[in-house]
Amino acid sequence: MFRRKADQPCIDVSRLSSLIAAGVEIAGDVVVTDGVRIDGQVVGNVLSKPDTRGLLVLSELGRIEGNVSVHDAVINGTICGDIVVENFIELQANARITGAIRYRTLQMSCGARVEGSMECIVDRAETRVVTSSNVVSLAKVAET
Repeated sequence: MFRRKADQPCIDVSRLSSLIAAGVEIAGDVVVTDGVRIDGQVVGNVLSKPDTRGLLVLSELGRIEGNVSVHDAVINGTICGDIVVENFIELQANARITGAIRYRTLQMSCGARVEGSMECIVDRAETRVVTSSNVVSLAKVAET
């Protein structure tokens, strides 16, 4: 009855190459080249290596206390920190975010909660610049 639209972004989960399992706690930064699924807890930042397409999948069991900066993200757990996603972020129903989110494309399910700001990253070519050729001046009409 209900299907996803064909033009919606799709995450390639075959990029997942690492797992931080439930019950595992990492204190320190996690640097992602391909993809990581986090079911445990990270106290530190989760970052994509520069010039890579790092993927973060955070399950409903997972928790990150730190900032996140990746190419793509699927979030269904808790993040206490700021998030920057270069491409696509999906906030699933159990996502709990406390911090600012910067994203290019966002998909948010009913039930996801964000306590902080959300800002869309817009390419400079997409921004509309108002120049004098776009402005129309209206002459004041004299009242009689």
